Amino acid sequence: MSYHRAWLDGGLIAASVAMLAGCAGDSTEPRAVAMSVRDAAMATLAPTQGNAVRGTVTFQPDGDAISVHARVSGLRPNAEHGFHVHEKGDCGSPDGNSAGGHFNPASAPHGPQEGPHHAGDMPSLKSDANGNAEARFKVTGLTVGSGAADVVGRAVIVHANPDDYRTQPTGNAGARLACGVVVRQS
Repeated sequence: MSYHRAWLDGGLIAASVAMLAGCAGDSTEPRAVAMSVRDAAMATLAPTQGNAVRGTVTFQPDGDAISVHARVSGLRPNAEHGFHVHEKGDCGSPDGNSAGGHFNPASAPHGPQEGPHHAGDMPSLKSDANGNAEARFKVTGLTVGSGAADVVGRAVIVHANPDDYRTQPTGNAGARLACGVVVRQS
């Protein structure tokens, strides 16, 4: 899927949700539309050197959380892969290390969403028999477009191994297979 197609798909989904939200309820009551394309951000994942992992990741505000939708291909089949937002929006190095460590503006320990965690700690991706993963989940600790926890301008990394959510500060997730910088959708 091309970058433009992925952006359009994400934008159309957000616009559809906004339209439906605007149609709900009593038509005489004023109402705010909670989501729009401008509220969303997206990363296009490109493979690091020697890898074939590609995909898209969208981030959209959802109440006190952020909804994340990831579509990734080229993964090891039937496997889990660590998946994080990293501190620097730099995917320029061949191994993805230019993205720095996990995004952690609150200096929290690494861990799963259910406990103390880095803002960039997300659930591992689980690939199917063809090496594809599609995941939808909510995360806390991130924002889109404002504040110290803003995901925009950071990098998303897909790792070779599952995240154990214990090893500090990385989760022992291994090599970086793909990297993409998060940009605002407009």
